[in-house]
Amino acid sequence: MKNTKPNTESINMNNNNYNNKNKMKKNMQRLGGTGLSLEAFANAKSRQNSYNPALLKKKREFYRNAKHVNKYKKLLKQQNQPNDQSISVEPDEVNESRVTGETSKEDKKSRKGSYSLQDLYVKKHEEQEKARMERDSFFKARKEEKDKAESRRKDLREKMFKRTRKGQPVMKYRIEQILETLQGSTSTSTS
Repeated sequence: MKNTKPNTESINMNNNNYNNKNKMKKNMQRLGGTGLSLEAFANAKSRQNSYNPALLKKKREFYRNAKHVNKYKKLLKQQNQPNDQSISVEPDEVNESRVTGETSKEDKKSRKGSYSLQDLYVKKHEEQEKARMERDSFFKARKEEKDKAESRRKDLREKMFKRTRKGQPVMKYRIEQILETLQGSTSTSTS
């Protein structure tokens, strides 16, 4: 007859294999699958187009500067074409240029451009100041209206909450309120 007791050594080996496989499986899941092959690793390391925030920032700054330069050039073009009469040149410089007669076109352009830009700057800031003052006055008036309405409501509320010595509401203020609302509704319906 065969030995009915199972061999403990074979059970332990099977158990160890199972545990090892289970551990490997868990590690694979934890690490996200099998590792990269040597070739894939080398290709990934040798690529140059990886994420570099410094380079991205430089590119962004470069494009932003280019955009500002283009806007500036357009502004200068607009200034020089339609507004040649409105560009102001100081009289002393005009007299000097007539006397010497040697001023180059570049000097004139730079002077005109700088004066017109300065004028534009001043005008723009004046407009901004006006707009700011208008906004401030609008908000101030609005705030005053709110304060008045709030104080009116507060007074009305206090009057409505007044009670007699026995705890009954004072009817005088309630009747006044009802009368005011009726008069207001009749005046709006007739007009």
